[in-house]
Amino acid sequence: MTAIKRIVSKQLGELLLERGIINEAQLEKALKIQREKGGLIGQILVMLGYAKEEEIAQALTVQYGFPYLPLENYEINADAIKLIPENVAIQYNLIAIDKIEDLLTIAMSNPLNVQAVEDIELLTKCKVQVFVSTMTDVNNAIKKYYGKK
Repeated sequence: MTAIKRIVSKQLGELLLERGIINEAQLEKALKIQREKGGLIGQILVMLGYAKEEEIAQALTVQYGFPYLPLENYEINADAIKLIPENVAIQYNLIAIDKIEDLLTIAMSNPLNVQAVEDIELLTKCKVQVFVSTMTDVNNAIKKYYGKK
């Protein structure tokens, strides 16, 4: 898998500013925390209560062209779930949602994690198609589907 190309050259913070989700002061505070402690700007904004997970996920879809998939009422293919061990799903915060021939569709909260996608492709011997979902949605789906054992 090659590097992920942006379809919009703006940073996530800029997109959130334009959409009126955050203001300049909130972005500066989040960037300061990111510089000091590291982490993803979207997660920092959510942690600070400045943005909702869905708003971050939707901004990522604009920025990179990944489709957004809310998982709350989505019925996930049980055979697809079996392809990814629970510990891997938890480690990368992703879940397999469907498999058609050698194309595995996954939902993940950080679609920019190229390593995760490459690992899933190696593990499953499938080409991976990525959808964006919120961290909460993915965590809830992992609990729901892997907890059925």
